[in-house]
Amino acid sequence: MSQRHTAEHGFAEAAEPQCVITHKWLGRTAVIGVSGEVDALTAPELDAAIAALLPDGPAAIIVDLSDVQFLASAGMAVLVAAREKSDGHFRFAVVADSPATSRPLRLVGLADLIGLYPTLDQARADLGDTD
Repeated sequence: MSQRHTAEHGFAEAAEPQCVITHKWLGRTAVIGVSGEVDALTAPELDAAIAALLPDGPAAIIVDLSDVQFLASAGMAVLVAAREKSDGHFRFAVVADSPATSRPLRLVGLADLIGLYPTLDQARADLGDTD
């Protein structure tokens, strides 16, 4: 567990997690829900969550960034790597519609490459997931 350092009191109680990652299955589509911050410290957690689903043979993986407040380049690199791994093995999409997530993805030109959608329902519909 990480701890916060405070000037007055030394170390405080364990800090809130910077990033929380969950997953659920909707038919053969794995949806990874992410909240908090995806930066250099937490991007490996997202990468590991995606990798953990691969042995189960998903038809599609959707990374839902709807609850992410900060998306750093390290997080974007994980999304690009996942998209590259998907080629021919599973469909891949990202849900992001906030200025903190969709804007940086569009600014660096990744929106079309990774398959960016404003809602989970739109991503599922476009990927052909009707379960």
